[in-house]
Amino acid sequence: MAEDYANLMAQLKSGDLDEFVVEPADFMAFQTAYMQFESRKRIVGKAEKNGKIIYHYDHDQTQ
Repeated sequence: MAEDYANLMAQLKSGDLDEFVVEPADFMAFQTAYMQFESRKRIVGKAEKNGKIIYHYDHDQTQ
């Protein structure tokens, strides 16, 4: 089942979700949604072992 990454990113932005994990096999699906997300520069990922990436929204970032 494919994740709705646009919805997950919107939940990060609204504060309804603190973080979500993207597995290596799902990265290209995430990347497509990420490139279309309006405030993508505030979506920050941290690489973990085995290619997992944990994403969160940077609410404190200044533009």
